Amino acid sequence: MARAVLLERLGGPEVLELRDVDLGEPGPGEVRISVDAIGLNRAEAWFRAGMYYVQPSFPEARIGYEAAGAVQAVGPSVEGLKTGDAVSTVPGFHLSDYGVYGDATVVPAASVLHRPDTVDTITGASLWLSYLTGYGALAEVCGVRPGDTVVVTAASSSVGLAAIQIANRLGAVPIATTRTRAKKQRLLDAGAAHVVVTEEDDLLARVQELTGGHGAEVAFDAVGGPGMNELARAVAPGGTLLSYGFQNGFPDFLPFPAFPYDLNIRIYSVLGLARDQERLRRAERFIHAGLRSGALAPVIDRVFDLTDIVEAHHHLESDTQFGKIIVTTAH
Repeated sequence: MARAVLLERLGGPEVLELRDVDLGEPGPGEVRISVDAIGLNRAEAWFRAGMYYVQPSFPEARIGYEAAGAVQAVGPSVEGLKTGDAVSTVPGFHLSDYGVYGDATVVPAASVLHRPDTVDTITGASLWLSYLTGYGALAEVCGVRPGDTVVVTAASSSVGLAAIQIANRLGAVPIATTRTRAKKQRLLDAGAAHVVVTEEDDLLARVQELTGGHGAEVAFDAVGGPGMNELARAVAPGGTLLSYGFQNGFPDFLPFPAFPYDLNIRIYSVLGLARDQERLRRAERFIHAGLRSGALAPVIDRVFDLTDIVEAHHHLESDTQFGKIIVTTAH
């Protein structure tokens, strides 16, 4: 038997229930993993509340994208993985089909990566959604080059902090945004070249000042909502506004006749990269090289025990965290 976090209904963190389950054997193309650490993501809170683009499969839905541990069993037709291999999962599946919250899980083998000996389980559970999102958006979609300016919104999130590190590794200049001054110095310490405090600063004016009036080549946005219009105006002619999340809802974009220049608007989902084995391997090499050099290093906010999953989700929704929230299991 394994312990797994299940959902029987939509709602707040209290709907998460830790139960004993029989996972059974992995099916064709699947592996069963003994889980040591789990990385939490805002998408999972939206899924739990019924606000995500896929819905839980009741009566006993699983939840969770990221885990690190070791392979327990391998299903038919799986190649390249064997019992005992140290691994991490990547977000290449729908939460309506699989979930990793628990001390063991069954997931598609295509969504499992080998974890080097130098990567511990907490690091292994904190990497892949954040760094694949940042790498895929900045390096692959936007083609960020040395000297480019990248505005990163919601910069104290795990994805935002990963994007700051990736921008620096690509030779770009990351400008972080944050709502209040509380996290400003920590963002500078985390590698942001500049920080815009949106409750105090005029975002457009500040980006124009920092870029000599040119604007940013890329705006990497998790927030959406009405502020996306102002963010669009901070992008340089021919630059890209890339959205990977809509925390404040979908925006009403400016009427195009009123917009003074070309603007590329992209909607990005990490799922596409995670399901493309060639792009995934390219990202894996980039991220592992960054870990070895020290250029990339996940920022861990807090570590909870699996039995405290409800408290962990309350913290996830508090907007006070700085970096990744991790849940560990005890075997």
